[in-house]
Amino acid sequence: MRGSIATKSALDDAAILRAIFESLAVGVVVCDQQGRLLFFNPEAERILGMGPMNVSPAEWTPTYGCYRPDMRTPFPAEQLPLARALRGEEVPHELIFIRNPKQAAGVWISVSGRPFRDGQGAVRGGAVVFRDVTEAQNLLRNHTDAPFLACAADRPATEIDPGVWVERFDHFRGFFNRISMAVEQTADSVIITNREGVIEYVNPAFEETTGYAEHEVLGRTPSVLKSGQHDQQFYKDLWSQLLAGQPFRGTIVNRKKSGELYWAEQTISPVRDQNRQITHFVSVLKDVTELRKQQEQEFFLQFAREVQQRFYNTTASLPGFDIAGAAYPVAHTGGDYFDFIRQPDGCLLIVIGDVSGHGFGSALVMAGTRAYVRSHARLEPDMGSLLTSVNRALAADLDGRQFVTLLLVHLDPHRRSFQYAGAGHEPCYLLRRSGETGLVLNSAGPPLGLFPDHEFSSSTLVPLEDGESLVLLTDGITESANGAGIEFGAERALEFVRDHAQNSAAELVQGIYEVARRFAGEQPQRDDITSVICKVNPSR
Repeated sequence: MRGSIATKSALDDAAILRAIFESLAVGVVVCDQQGRLLFFNPEAERILGMGPMNVSPAEWTPTYGCYRPDMRTPFPAEQLPLARALRGEEVPHELIFIRNPKQAAGVWISVSGRPFRDGQGAVRGGAVVFRDVTEAQNLLRNHTDAPFLACAADRPATEIDPGVWVERFDHFRGFFNRISMAVEQTADSVIITNREGVIEYVNPAFEETTGYAEHEVLGRTPSVLKSGQHDQQFYKDLWSQLLAGQPFRGTIVNRKKSGELYWAEQTISPVRDQNRQITHFVSVLKDVTELRKQQEQEFFLQFAREVQQRFYNTTASLPGFDIAGAAYPVAHTGGDYFDFIRQPDGCLLIVIGDVSGHGFGSALVMAGTRAYVRSHARLEPDMGSLLTSVNRALAADLDGRQFVTLLLVHLDPHRRSFQYAGAGHEPCYLLRRSGETGLVLNSAGPPLGLFPDHEFSSSTLVPLEDGESLVLLTDGITESANGAGIEFGAERALEFVRDHAQNSAAELVQGIYEVARRFAGEQPQRDDITSVICKVNPSR
C-alpha cells in the first residue's frame, strides 16, 4: 500500500512539475545524453517557431536556424548551449539569432544551459532556458550612440561580443529603473497622456496634491483639474501649441478633488517616436500656492513699509533749530513712531512713541496712533489734554491687548523753550553744551490704551540755550544687546552725541543706529530702533 501511494505521489509531482514548466514565460528544452529532445515547452515552440524535431545535435543549427550575433554566420552546432551542457559545461547568457521559415523576420534569444548529473556526477542530459530579447536587442542596435549603450567606434554593433550586449541591456534597464524611481518619488506631480490627451499614468505626488487616486483619472483627460479660472480659448491655444510640437511652460490655476484651487507651475512636453511623430505628452506640475501667497504677502508688506516710511518726516524746519529723526523697523513694518507737527502759532510738536510688539499688527496700531495725535493736536493746545484724548481713543480700540508709549515735546522757537508730557515712554534727555545731562524727560503717566480714565499732565516750561540738544530714544536702542547679554543703554547713545557734537542732527540719528548695531555684533536686531535729535543753534 505504501509503495502504491509513493508511486502515485511521484506521478502527481511529475505532472505538477510538467505543468509548471509548460506555463513558464521562458522557453525550456531538455534532452538526454544522446541529444534526444525529451521536453519542449509551449513558450520554446512559440519563440523558435517550431517544436521538437527528431534530429541529432549536429543538425540543430540548420534545423532551427541558429546564427551568430552578426546574423550571417551559422552558429557551430557543437558550440550551442545545449550541446555544451551535454559536455558538462554551464553556459550563462549566450546571445543567438534565430531565423527559419517559421521565423522569417528573425528573433533574438538569450540562452543559458546547464547539464543534469546523476548521483555519481555523471552527465545524464542537458537543459537550456531562453527568452525572447528581440525588443531589447533592437533597442540596443538603434541606440548605439547613447552614452550608456555606446559601442566601440571602430566595431559594428553586430560584431560586439554577446556578453557585452547583455551587459549593456542590463545597464539600460538599470538606467530606466532609476528614472522610474525618480518619477515615482519626486514631490512634483507627473502626468503622462497619449496623443489624444487621455491619461495613462500619474505618479504618487499627483494623488497627494490633487486628492485624485490613480484609478479615478486613468482613461480621463486632464480637464478633470479645470478650475474655471481660464477660458476655453486658453485651453484651445494650449492644445494647438502642443500638437504643433512646442512645449508649454506657465503658471495655471487647477482645482483639487476637494474643490480647493491651487496654483501650479506646469511644463507639458511632447514625446516623439523614432519617426519624429508625437505619441505622448508628459506634464510636470509643481504646486506653488504657498510660494505665491508668500510673494503676495511680501508685496503687501513692502507696500505697507513704503506707506509707513511716508509717515516719517525725517527732518523739520524750525528757525534756530536743527531737527532730524530716523526709524529702523526690525521687520518690513514697525511699531515705532516719530512725527513733527507744525502748530498754528509757529511752534513745533515733536512726537516719539513705541507700540508694544513689532511687525504688521504694531504698524497698524502705530498708524492709528499717528492719526489720533494729528487730529487732536489742533484741538488740544495743552499736551496733557492731548495725551488724555488719544488715550481714551486707543483704549477703546485696543481693549487692553496692546499699549503705546508716547512722549510729546512742544518746542517754542519764540521763547527758545519747550514743555513735554510722557505716557510710559523711555526716558529721554536734554544735554547741555558741556555734554552734561541737564534734564531727564521722564513720563509722568502710564502707557496709552490701558487706563481709559487716566488724566495726563504737562511739564513746566524748560528754557533752552545755545548748543544744547534734546535726545529722544525708543527702547530698541537702549535694549540692543551683544552676545554676552549686555545692553547698549542710554548712556552709550548720549556718549556718541557728546563725541560728535559738531555733526548735524541727521548724521547723529544715523550714527546712533549704526553704533548700536555695531555694539550688538552678530546678534540680530530684535526691536525697532528710533531716535530724534533736536539741536539748538547759536542765536544771532
